[in-house]
Amino acid sequence: MENQAVTHTGGCQCGAVKFQTVGAPKFVGNCHCNSCRKATGAAFSTWVGFGDEQVRWLRAAPSIHASSPGVARGFCPACGTPLTYAGEDWPGEIHFLIGVFETPSAFTPDKDVFIEDALGWALAANG
Repeated sequence: MENQAVTHTGGCQCGAVKFQTVGAPKFVGNCHCNSCRKATGAAFSTWVGFGDEQVRWLRAAPSIHASSPGVARGFCPACGTPLTYAGEDWPGEIHFLIGVFETPSAFTPDKDVFIEDALGWALAANG
């Protein structure tokens, strides 16, 4: 039997931006930094990271906003859904917000980063 790589699909709320990932993610983690909190409006953001070569855009690619030096955040130009993060600190990678996948339950975060910025209650469930 042929071993086929696992694929995942996702996109924005209105469907204008759609993507597919192939293979296992490089990481799944919760980011508590102030920048992610502002960009998403959430207490923290859960990101699923893939190498650029693992990502294929099925419809339009997201529009990009340079949110800070060396950081590019992708969003749907039609509905505004925040989708991606790419930064100079992680060259060759694109990180997707977990909620933009069709099956976000396929991923489980195994780390919390920038915990020094975390809201006090946001880490309570993790001990």
